[in-house]
Amino acid sequence: MALLLREAIGDSLRRTRVSQSRTLREVSDSARVSLGYLSEVERGRKEASSELLAAICAALEVPLSDVLVDVSAALADESGAAHEASPPASKSAPASGGATASAIAPDTKIVIPGPTAHALAAA
Repeated sequence: MALLLREAIGDSLRRTRVSQSRTLREVSDSARVSLGYLSEVERGRKEASSELLAAICAALEVPLSDVLVDVSAALADESGAAHEASPPASKSAPASGGATASAIAPDTKIVIPGPTAHALAAA
């Protein structure tokens, strides 16, 4: 079964919280989100909105971009493991857009820059 985005996000948030030796209650109070909802997000059972993710990351004092990089790596690892388990694709059959599936290196990271002060002021 493939790792879902919400599960990868929850795993990353939980690892971060546990590495800080913090309880669910401490983080939920700081993020102003219910303890039960935070627990559901960490277990990958609830999709967190971008606002909720930002609040949880602020409570954990970790940039949202760091969490997204961690999630990206987890999904890439999962995809690589699934790719290794599946039979190799035909080299003669191009993927959509005419590129082969191996055009992107497996260790490619996605970096999402934070908003600029100008962009925040305009919002």
